[in-house]
Amino acid sequence: MELEQIPHRLGITRREFMKFCTGVAATMGLSGGAAIKMAHAVANPRRPAVIWLSGQQCTGCTETLLRSHHPTLETLILDMISLDYNETLSTPAGNLAEEARHASMKENWGKYLLIVDGSIPTADGGVYCKIANRTIAEHVAEAAEGAVAVIAMGSCAAWGGIPSSDPNPTEARSVQELIQGKTSLQPANLAAISGKPIINIPGCPPNPHNVLSVALHFVTFGTLPELDEENRPKFAYGRLIHENCERRPHFDAGRFAIEFGDEGHRQGWCLYKLGCKGPMTYANCPAIEFGDVGGGAWPIGVGAPCFGCTEKGVGFTRPIHSLADVKTHAPANPFPDVNQPVGEGASAGAAALLGAVGGAIIGGGVMASRKLAQADEAGSEDSQSKE
Repeated sequence: MELEQIPHRLGITRREFMKFCTGVAATMGLSGGAAIKMAHAVANPRRPAVIWLSGQQCTGCTETLLRSHHPTLETLILDMISLDYNETLSTPAGNLAEEARHASMKENWGKYLLIVDGSIPTADGGVYCKIANRTIAEHVAEAAEGAVAVIAMGSCAAWGGIPSSDPNPTEARSVQELIQGKTSLQPANLAAISGKPIINIPGCPPNPHNVLSVALHFVTFGTLPELDEENRPKFAYGRLIHENCERRPHFDAGRFAIEFGDEGHRQGWCLYKLGCKGPMTYANCPAIEFGDVGGGAWPIGVGAPCFGCTEKGVGFTRPIHSLADVKTHAPANPFPDVNQPVGEGASAGAAALLGAVGGAIIGGGVMASRKLAQADEAGSEDSQSKE
């Protein structure tokens, strides 16, 4: 479909549509030329088919999609992609829904995208999550065989999330582990699916812009965006939250909230000492926030420490208020108090720092004196031996 028909089809102006595509391309670090290609791909009347399966999950990943406004949900699923199956959003139910899914898979075999949210239980043959009298592991393995790529949406699908936390009675595993045969439950068609491209989009929930950007990149170029070692798209998970956090200046200056509701917390100081995992968590939350409402609408922006939900082994694993492993540099605790009134002397931290520096200087002087004395004694002995 030509771009000129976009206003009639989507109910927006051509300029607004191009602005949207340019914004998605910019989010992914792509050029203006890529935005034009993306616009033509979306304008194509043959929308990419998407099959969305849900395992052990809370529906949060679908809920975050419902709150997308750029584009709105109806624009996304009716005009940009063909969401042919989603248990929460499907119009048909029961047998009709399953028939619609299989019909779409058959028609688009080898071309559709498979999105999975929720972890995969593998204990006792996977019986702890079943749909239509079949385990979710069977559904995922079947759908993965005909998919061109698999997107694991949310922390549960990407690395197990809440269901995989200790003691993990259902032996919940990630979608990637199931498809690659790294679980005790081996799919019957493992040979056919083990090499499928997998992209992880963790988060609890993940930002809908990230999954939309991945889908549009694939529709436009036929490839997945560049991934990190955890199979996450680098455009979304390439930087530490700590690097772009709005409270980072307070971290560098040594200003920390110690308790919820204290003066530092009310002043917007760094939340590191309240257990913020931003210094060890990779995500683009500070840049795009959540819900398209602006105004700091993300956990740290509203005064809650980062939970580390996008990092395997951090969210749902480490204690909530334990200190993060800082990947840049340690908190600047010994900095002088920036609010110290003139004439009242140095703070305890500054005095300790000054004492440490002074001690190092004195210690260095003593060692230098000793070495000079030893050198003089050695020179005197050499002179005597020559005489």
